[in-house]
Amino acid sequence: MELDGKVAVVTGGTRGVGAGIARAFADAGAEVVVCARRAPHAPVPGTAFVPLDVRDGDAVRTFFAGLDRVDVLVNNAGGAPYRPLAEADAERHARVIELNLLAPLTVSLAAHGHLHRAGGSVVMIGSVSGSRPSPGSAAYGAAKAGLENLARSMAVEWAPRVRVNTLVVGMVRTELSHLHYGGEDGIDAVARTVPLGRLARPADVGAAAVFLASDAAVYISGASLLVHGGGERPAFLDAATANKDTRDAGTDDTPDASTDT
Repeated sequence: MELDGKVAVVTGGTRGVGAGIARAFADAGAEVVVCARRAPHAPVPGTAFVPLDVRDGDAVRTFFAGLDRVDVLVNNAGGAPYRPLAEADAERHARVIELNLLAPLTVSLAAHGHLHRAGGSVVMIGSVSGSRPSPGSAAYGAAKAGLENLARSMAVEWAPRVRVNTLVVGMVRTELSHLHYGGEDGIDAVARTVPLGRLARPADVGAAAVFLASDAAVYISGASLLVHGGGERPAFLDAATANKDTRDAGTDDTPDASTDT
């Protein structure tokens, strides 16, 4: 197995992408510890759950102090509600940044001793929102941009004992996707905008995380791996195509029967 005998900690690993990552690590032979604020509705096979709020620095440090070993840390916990900037105060947006940027820093620092001794690996779960405009979730996008930069700096400071990389994740189909995209029709419509023709599955993200944590990626650090199905089709291409179709529809090359020749 790729991670046989290694101990992996996955934050926010009870559902969605996190559960997919935890399952992939367990399938790869790792001993997986999942931590989140709430217990999963259905435990992920092959994992152990520990309740933990990653925003609570004291609790995070106590949690890692109680572990004997950590080979891999996956900073997955995060997320944000839809909230236009002008509809909330700065303090509320700051809580989004706390969860998506400061908490991964807190967790990584608490795990550093274990990771250094093990010659371990950190995998940050980033987002395409960190590299493009993110209307309705601007604080989240800003935090993910910061997370990717943090990972690069961490990779330099903690080398050569600890490797640090980021998965830049696009749209993922989870148990909550229907709420974000307006049901199955909405999911299908959004999937058609992805070059590979579908949203990612949590298992896709999990497989990429296993790769970065494994010896197959032993010389990869400070990198950002795009897991987005080819990205987003540029809007100008669709606009240009629609404009061309309109022009073509207004052109009639058939000679007018009433025209003298």
